[in-house]
Amino acid sequence: MSHAPAAPAAPLIGFGQVRHTRLRPRRHAFAYPTFFLMLPMRGLSGAHTSTHTPLAVNRSGAISFHDVDHGDGRSAAQGGALAWLDELLRTEGITDATGEVWLHCYPRVLGYTFKPVSFWYCHRADGPLRAIVVEVNNTFGERHCYLLDAPQYGVEQQARKVFHVSPFCAVSGGYRFRFMRTEVGAQDAGRTVVRIDHDDDTGPLIQTSVSGTLQAITPQTLRQALWGYPAMTLAIIARIHWHALQLWLKRVRFHRKPEAPASIVTR
Repeated sequence: MSHAPAAPAAPLIGFGQVRHTRLRPRRHAFAYPTFFLMLPMRGLSGAHTSTHTPLAVNRSGAISFHDVDHGDGRSAAQGGALAWLDELLRTEGITDATGEVWLHCYPRVLGYTFKPVSFWYCHRADGPLRAIVVEVNNTFGERHCYLLDAPQYGVEQQARKVFHVSPFCAVSGGYRFRFMRTEVGAQDAGRTVVRIDHDDDTGPLIQTSVSGTLQAITPQTLRQALWGYPAMTLAIIARIHWHALQLWLKRVRFHRKPEAPASIVTR
């Protein structure tokens, strides 16, 4: 595995797959094709890049990105999600993540979005990865961030679970994260893989991953995404409820939602 790839600061789109496996008390697994954005947020904040990318940025479009969908919801005029991220890092004592910030997230599709998890890859000015912020949303409109300090590609990172996501999982145990980014070749911008495993007090419980091959965002790749996955973000919500029903029918224990943690960040 290489360090952060020397890709140009231009927006990318990834085509790949989401996998989820529950190991107990009843095994439950699924895999779906998906697409996602990989956005160079410092490059995107420049007027030239924002104007010349075919991706709709902070404006309506079939596939679009909006700053208000992340962080504390501040608008582009208020500095957008990047200003929120830089403020969060400074508050946590990280002042040297001044290089490019790549945001792996779901877009709005036909005006609708739900982002179960987004990943902020924060680099130092000289290139190496400095921090990763894992931004998690639940279906109750709550948000929490796990800050991984000094991570490395291919090396497992850990965080204590403090935020309610699924009523079929208690807020206990911890997460094991592994991030991989590789260069593929001249025709592709690379490949990314994120694995998140949840262990409770008795061992491994949930195994998840999202992976995909990255390509430049062009009118052609946006059309491929829209026609291949026309209602992707609506489908995310539908699948969450569908699989919740299946877990309920399998008599997996239901946990009531606890209060959200007092701090938005777990380090």
